[in-house]
Amino acid sequence: MDLLTQLNQAVEYIEAHLTDGVMITDVSSVTSYSPYHFGRLFYYITDMPLSEYIRKRKLSQATLELQGSEVKVLDVAVRYGYDSADSFTRAFVRHHGVTPSAARQAGVGLTLFPPLTFQIQIKGVQAMNWRIEEREAFEVFGMERVLSNHGTNQAPEFWAECHRNGSYEKLFDDAGGKRYPDGRGYPREDGSCVINALCGYGTPEEDGFPYMLFALKTPASQTAGYKVVRVPKATWAVFRSEKGAAVGHAIPELFARAYSEWLPASGYDKAAGPDMEIYYTDADGKHFEEVWIPVKK
Repeated sequence: MDLLTQLNQAVEYIEAHLTDGVMITDVSSVTSYSPYHFGRLFYYITDMPLSEYIRKRKLSQATLELQGSEVKVLDVAVRYGYDSADSFTRAFVRHHGVTPSAARQAGVGLTLFPPLTFQIQIKGVQAMNWRIEEREAFEVFGMERVLSNHGTNQAPEFWAECHRNGSYEKLFDDAGGKRYPDGRGYPREDGSCVINALCGYGTPEEDGFPYMLFALKTPASQTAGYKVVRVPKATWAVFRSEKGAAVGHAIPELFARAYSEWLPASGYDKAAGPDMEIYYTDADGKHFEEVWIPVKK
């Protein structure tokens, strides 16, 4: 079943279960994706976390039930999963700008959020630089942090923290990285940096995912004290940025375009397994970045 069909089925499932305490795990069950991977797909395609979409749909439907009826606010609150009238009112005010009681009045402006429909859209933007790679299984090791699905700058902040406390440099050395006389690290022979990033491996949490600054594990690696992860054999769709932007700046756009533009129209599907961020530096010091996503036909 193609991605767009699964996305539309997931929306239909949400609509049928808005008052049943629908959870992200429930929604993903009608697709071929894990809760983490479906949530990631949904976010990149809609620019909105799945949990936020469900919340907006509930508050929109709750508004329709309040208008033109005498139903109690508490009854509507409980029906849509809120444990009290107060918590429902706070969420309602944040969404609509007015209280549930005020929403009953004629002429009050409200924010209704209709169900989404997914379809292929031809945007006419620049061509994507992509390729397919086959790789055998390999192991990596490094520093791990669980990032929230709702954060925007958590990964860059993690990188910065690892530089500040010296853990990035220690990982570089423990991976056998070589340094220039000024202390800068040599890239590997293919130009890729010794330290890269891995996300969504293992068992991601419903509201977060593991993210690792990693180095490739070799017989000479010093892995004591680090998280070790085995990346399975996979077919990878690889997306490369040629912009030469500051390190890390191209990664969010690469992920967004890969998930929202390439994947729905490619004939490939997202496969189980982690995504990777790979960084390169050429002989002139220019930076390039790649996103690696496991896929299947």
